[in-house]
Amino acid sequence: MVEGLSAILTIFNLPFSKKADMKTSLLYLFNFLIFISCSTKDNTSSVVSPTTASYKQRMRDLVIGISRYTKTINPAFVVIPQNGVQLLTTDGAIGSPLATAYLNAIDAVGQEVLFYGYSKDNQATPITETNRLRAYLDLAQSDQKTIMITDYCSSVANINDSYLQNADLKYISFAANQRLLTDIPPFPSLVCKQNAMSIRRMADAQNFLYLIDPSKFSSKADFITAVRATNYDMLVMDLFFQDGTAFSAAEINQLKNKANGGKRLVISYMSVGEAENYRYYWQTSWNSIMPSWLDAENPNWPGNFKVRYWDPEWQKILFGNASSYSKKILDAGFDGVYLDIIDAFEYYE
Repeated sequence: MVEGLSAILTIFNLPFSKKADMKTSLLYLFNFLIFISCSTKDNTSSVVSPTTASYKQRMRDLVIGISRYTKTINPAFVVIPQNGVQLLTTDGAIGSPLATAYLNAIDAVGQEVLFYGYSKDNQATPITETNRLRAYLDLAQSDQKTIMITDYCSSVANINDSYLQNADLKYISFAANQRLLTDIPPFPSLVCKQNAMSIRRMADAQNFLYLIDPSKFSSKADFITAVRATNYDMLVMDLFFQDGTAFSAAEINQLKNKANGGKRLVISYMSVGEAENYRYYWQTSWNSIMPSWLDAENPNWPGNFKVRYWDPEWQKILFGNASSYSKKILDAGFDGVYLDIIDAFEYYE
């Protein structure tokens, strides 16, 4: 039996030693077969095979797919991935060729914690991390992409410094006074680079408001009134209010009006690297029997689950059909989509 097991393990290039006991050798084979089984399930993806492409490329392909689908319906629709800046080059390294197909699919790059909030909110990001991120962001900027920075800081001095440093780099930015993004910051009282222009495209935006959790607002009407009283050029919000109902096209159209009479872009948040158990697509059966593409719960954000984002069943939820998340965003009249958990490839790598 030992000789037979040795032969099997050798075929699969798995470790075998006569010094090891039979239990250990069998464990190697068992784990390998489990791996093969899981890989076979993942290979159902029609987008890219996990055995032949990197996790970075699979995420690029997902973003490209969303972009092609939405822009076919609305050519002016903007697509903005947040974080995951390594996707901007072919192998994720600075100095490598640009990932041109990915860059051509997007209109801007969102990035959190460039100057504040990397280790702790209201604390300066280490300069080494700032410089690393800037190296990638400058590549995107040189390709005519708008750079959108969200710093997490609450003191007056840090808020002012965040806006100043981002303005010096010609990045547009938002200083969020808390991580949950539940309110409109009272400071500064005048929006940074406030203007009365009607913003029709990303390149014209000078600032933005990131407000994806409406739980502090008593109603949609309350939310709309509060946002309309501001002069932000762009709003990043959620398609759904806290009660789970989607904003209508008429309500989104109201939100496109700035207080000074100008028009703003309204962009919908959508997580593509995690599934959320409070979304319309979540099925109660998943609480006991998870689909093959659903993975571990994020310990930092209860109710958020990692996904095998290359799987066609997950992608079908996101785009490509009349009942998809992207189509709901388009139907509601949003000007674009803000894609979160783009850096999910790091989890699988």
